[in-house]
Amino acid sequence: MMNPAPLVSIIDDDESTRESLPDLVKEFGFASQAFSSAEEFLASGAIARSQCLILDVAMPGMSGPELQEELSRREIKIPIIFVTGHRDEALRSRLIKRGAIACLIKPFSDAAMLEALNSAFQVK
Repeated sequence: MMNPAPLVSIIDDDESTRESLPDLVKEFGFASQAFSSAEEFLASGAIARSQCLILDVAMPGMSGPELQEELSRREIKIPIIFVTGHRDEALRSRLIKRGAIACLIKPFSDAAMLEALNSAFQVK
C-alpha cells in the first residue's frame, strides 16, 4: 500500500490563492486542503493530519502570526511557510526567528514555493 502524500494545509482569506495554490501544491506531489481562516483551520480537525502550513500573514480575525503563536502554545510543531502581499523585512525576520520555514512575498514564483516546501519537509 502506498503512503498517502503529505498534507499541506493552506490558510488564506484570499479566494484566488485558495483556488490556485492547492493545484500548485498537488503538482509538487503533496495533498492539500484550503481554509479561509485560521479559525476554520483550528475547528476542522486537519491540524492532526497537516504536515506543513502555508499561511497568510494578514487575515481578518486571527492573523497568521497569531495562529503560529497558538500552535506554539498548544505545543504543536508544524512547519510554516508564510505568504504575504506586504514587503516588511522586520516582520519577515521576526516570523523566521519564531520558527517559520520561509516568508514569501506575493506574487512568488513556483520555484520559490517548491524550495520552501522542500525545506519544510527536510526539517521534519
